[in-house]
Amino acid sequence: MFYDLGRETMLNYLFGLLSNDMGIDLGTANTLVCLRGKGIVLNEPSVVAVDKDSRAVLAVGSEAKRMLGRTPDSIITVRPLKNGVIANFEMTQHMLKYFIRKVHQRSSLLHPRVVVSVPSGISGVERRAVHESAEQAGAREVFLIEEPMASAIGAGLPVSEPKASMIVDIGGGATETAVISLGGMVVSKSIGIAGDEMDESVQQMLRRKHNLVIGETSAENIKLQIGSVYPLKEEMTLEVKGRDQGTGLPKTVMITSEEVRQALKEPVSIIIEMIKDALEETPAELSADLVDRGLLLAGGGALLRGLPDLVREETELPVQRAEDPLTCVAVGTGRYLEALDDMKGSYLDLTKLIKP
Repeated sequence: MFYDLGRETMLNYLFGLLSNDMGIDLGTANTLVCLRGKGIVLNEPSVVAVDKDSRAVLAVGSEAKRMLGRTPDSIITVRPLKNGVIANFEMTQHMLKYFIRKVHQRSSLLHPRVVVSVPSGISGVERRAVHESAEQAGAREVFLIEEPMASAIGAGLPVSEPKASMIVDIGGGATETAVISLGGMVVSKSIGIAGDEMDESVQQMLRRKHNLVIGETSAENIKLQIGSVYPLKEEMTLEVKGRDQGTGLPKTVMITSEEVRQALKEPVSIIIEMIKDALEETPAELSADLVDRGLLLAGGGALLRGLPDLVREETELPVQRAEDPLTCVAVGTGRYLEALDDMKGSYLDLTKLIKP
């Protein structure tokens, strides 16, 4: 049956039969992998642990994150992405190769087609870095999709309609927002203020108010447990352990949700301003749509207590949180992947194939 096929076509056909094509949400904090027809099969931190001298990779993902702040001098932990883009090409390649092989049960013979989400504001050089990293990690073909579009598709917004849909995706390293109509992004914004900056603000507050030094993992846990951006019906307290900045000795303090809310105020205010800037640039007809349709919050930052209420108050628009904010981008890459064989290269062709 292959006699009339070229060698490259034949090989691609065979690889297609053997491999599981995948969509990858390559995030600053976490990487999610979605297999065609199977959904999300991997969700691990975007962290790599390496030997300081030999540069040999010792651990990737969840195992590497457990080492953060706990390694001897001979081991360093690296987060290869910063603000949603590649900061360390070599480590990103190692990480992608590990995740692709893990999904394919460690087979190095299978070469999948891969869809990777990228921030909407990245440069051509940064796009090429993502593309080359995926290729070097073993991808047969690589396709890129902007994160706001992937997030909107994954959240089930009717992006192909001639009406405005607005998405705000707050990730680990970047926050993205877009107003989408007829399968394209009419307005898009991207800033490097997101979950990581919120964690850093919590760390700074503890150093300033309690003379306590904690790691980024502890700061993230505080944000998740008692963090909020809007007054709570019942304020909470939490016992935090760390190192006294003055004496260097272990120390325990009790903090309140009000303190954490004050710490989060600055980064959240910057995100709110970005949303307002996007709304100011939205054409009048689409703005009229948003009065009724509002906007949707996605990404890990959308889980922050009170955020929908605060955005609603600041924008005077209806605000909803996605059903599963953490997986919107990954699910969107998976749906993009499912439509690749039939699409003709535009988002409009793609979204006609997707039923929210």
